[in-house]
Order: sequence, then C-alpha cells, then structure tokens
Amino acid sequence: MKAKIIPFDKKYAKDFYNLNVEWLEKYFYVEPYDEKVLSNPQKFIIDNGGFIFFIKSKDKILGTIALINQNSYFELSKMAVSDTYQGLKLGQKLLEFCIEFAKKKKWKSITLYSHRKLKTAIYIYKKYGFKEVPLEKEVHYARADIKMILEFNK
Repeated sequence: MKAKIIPFDKKYAKDFYNLNVEWLEKYFYVEPYDEKVLSNPQKFIIDNGGFIFFIKSKDKILGTIALINQNSYFELSKMAVSDTYQGLKLGQKLLEFCIEFAKKKKWKSITLYSHRKLKTAIYIYKKYGFKEVPLEKEVHYARADIKMILEFNK
C-alpha cells in the first residue's frame, strides 16, 4: 500500500478526533484532557507550537500522530491507526517520521506517556531507542503508568 505522511489540515480534524477516540475506547476510555485536545487540535496543539501528522493513502486518512509542545519538552502523543489498517507498520512509519522531524528541528528529546498493558507499543518504543524514566506524580493522563524519553545527540 502506498501511503504518504502529510501535515495537519483543518479538514482532517474530524479524522484526528475519530481515530483517537476509536483507539481510546478500544483500550481505555476518553479522559477529559483527551476530549479537550481532540475536540480542538488547532487550539490546543497547533496554535501552541505543536504538530500533527497524518498517514494518508489516496483520499483516506489511515492514522495520525502528534507532537505536543509542553513548553520544556515535546510530547509524542495521540498516535492512532485505524483498526482496518493495523498490522501494516503504519504506526512505526509515523513514529519514524516524528523522530526524523525532531532531529531536523534539533530538539534534545521526545517524551511520551503510555501504559504497560500496551506491550507491543512499549516494545516498539524501546526498539526505536526510548528509555523508561521516572513518572511524575501529577500526569495529565490518568491511564499513564510509564514515561519514556528518546534523547538525541548524546
């Protein structure tokens, strides 16, 4: 399947919302923070210096990922691939794209929050060089039980 990664466009905001809600409802539930960010990605991600990317084939959005500006670091977040297209390594393509994007921007690192029950995701993050670091007491996701960081230029 031929797919390309494209930057955020408002016309895909509904895809961003739907893909993430579908994923969250499958594994967890939609938290208030999720609803706020997913309902208005322009305001809460793009306008704050963050980035959203989509993986698209023909006219269909297959998956998405975000790099959220948390002021002192960028958080890799909101990665979701449509159930129909799972197993095609589209999530890994999005992850690789974000890693290269961060390197080009000369960022020091990318941070992510996840949950240990997502064994495949944790395995993939480790494969790409993310290391587990201590989780803060106050995190914006109730479901997060692991924090990982990928440092560049070390």
